[in-house]
Amino acid sequence: MRINEVVYNDALPVDGYGPGFFRVGGELREGAVLLTPAGARVWGGYEDTAPLLALAGEVDVLFLGTGAEIAHIPADLRRALEEANIGVESMATGPACRSYNVLLSEGRRIALAALPV
Repeated sequence: MRINEVVYNDALPVDGYGPGFFRVGGELREGAVLLTPAGARVWGGYEDTAPLLALAGEVDVLFLGTGAEIAHIPADLRRALEEANIGVESMATGPACRSYNVLLSEGRRIALAALPV
């Protein structure tokens, strides 16, 4: 079996997560996070829509981590993202982090907004 090193260039991958925290690019971050091509920041949850909508034109897909379990995101948030031409995929936070890392390693235009587990 051939093993290739994963390269993320300047982007920040999710190194790990646990109850109430994420490890992003080697740094511990508590609470919800937003990872974009510009870097990592605290995210205020579903009500904090401005930074998500600001991603229009920068990303093709936004992964939304809904916490420990998969859940529907608010309909008005989904509608606003779709109107801004941002594809949105909601899933539990663990799979959202893994999907984000895989597509990030492929150089795709993606972002991750995730609630902690």
